[in-house]
Amino acid sequence: MIQFQVNDRAVAFDGPADTPLLWVLRDELGLAGAKFGCGIGQCGSCTVLLDGEPVRACVLPASAAAGKSVRTVEGLAASDGSLHPVQQAWIDHDVAQCGYCQSGQVMAAVALLAQNPAPADADIAAALEGNICRCGTYLRIRRAIHAASAAMAAAREDT
Repeated sequence: MIQFQVNDRAVAFDGPADTPLLWVLRDELGLAGAKFGCGIGQCGSCTVLLDGEPVRACVLPASAAAGKSVRTVEGLAASDGSLHPVQQAWIDHDVAQCGYCQSGQVMAAVALLAQNPAPADADIAAALEGNICRCGTYLRIRRAIHAASAAMAAAREDT
């Protein structure tokens, strides 16, 4: 039995330890935000946060989550339903086209801003390297991350 937290909720998986975390999230827990793209950890559409660090859930065995905290795109919004600043910036800057990669892009951006609240363009490029957007919305992604950074800074000043 593998026990861990998903979006602040205790869960247990009683299956093979080498089952990819992506399948546990999608098939066992019904959290379909993380997508299956390449299956080899190269495209980033399956990115989730494991103890705050971005990981590729398609290649990470469920056993790697034991005793840890997993955050998916479904777990970003506040309990009152307000969106995370990155999610809101994605909407405000009309980032998504097909949307397939976007949950992975969002999760990578959330991890970046947690570590670097005011990233430069080069920081954004480095943090999201390997998160592929076939629609090519990279400029909008960068603008949205800068907007989310500014919104988060303003929120910190208000507290």
